[in-house]
Amino acid sequence: MSNLSIISLLFDFGLVVLIWMVQLIVYPSFKYHNQESLIKWHAKYTVRIAGIVIPLMFGQLILYLYLVFTQADASIYIRTVLTISAWIATFAIFVPLHNTINNGKSTEKTLSQLVSKNWIRTAIWTLLFIINLITVVK
Repeated sequence: MSNLSIISLLFDFGLVVLIWMVQLIVYPSFKYHNQESLIKWHAKYTVRIAGIVIPLMFGQLILYLYLVFTQADASIYIRTVLTISAWIATFAIFVPLHNTINNGKSTEKTLSQLVSKNWIRTAIWTLLFIINLITVVK
């Protein structure tokens, strides 16, 4: 197993653990705040989670793009497409939903969408990790 395989597995594992915690604990907890409390908590949450998620997402993206050009195979192509899909989902769906919360305009529907639509990223990062794990174990 190469160092790059271990590093990619660590990035994928970090993101799969993070997304499952967000999906099962963090996003559902937003419904327990009133609007004022949610705005205050959300501002703290987004800064704190960014310190974890940004390095993981950038590291994963950079590594897979590097692997596409240096060690391309079907697994790497699939994992790169999944990684880019997670980025697209994040910026197309979740950044606007979080901006709605930041602007104090969230509703019960906004918070429900945050949970229901986050299954997209949960599935992507889970599948990505499983594919990578199978590839590494082979």
